[in-house]
Amino acid sequence: MQTYEKLATSIPQIRNSKINVTEWQFKPGETTGFHVHEYDYIVVPLVSGELTAIHSDDSTTIQVLEAGKSYFRQKGVEHNILNSNSFDFSFVEIELL
Repeated sequence: MQTYEKLATSIPQIRNSKINVTEWQFKPGETTGFHVHEYDYIVVPLVSGELTAIHSDDSTTIQVLEAGKSYFRQKGVEHNILNSNSFDFSFVEIELL
């Protein structure tokens, strides 16, 4: 599995017994780091652009995101998210506990 050195900034917004809300801010080339989602989650892009999902086998999936257009994923997703844009990118992640 390839490693990436530049990590995105995570800013906790709400943490309680029902949800975790985190804003992720990425400069070009920054990643979340490889992780497994322990909870179902919703992502709300704050910017339109593309992110690259890097999977544990180093395969990749390009995700085209539109500002304000949310999506839902179930727990168990394993990936590292890379800002493959030439500009800063951010989204809000809402984990359903």
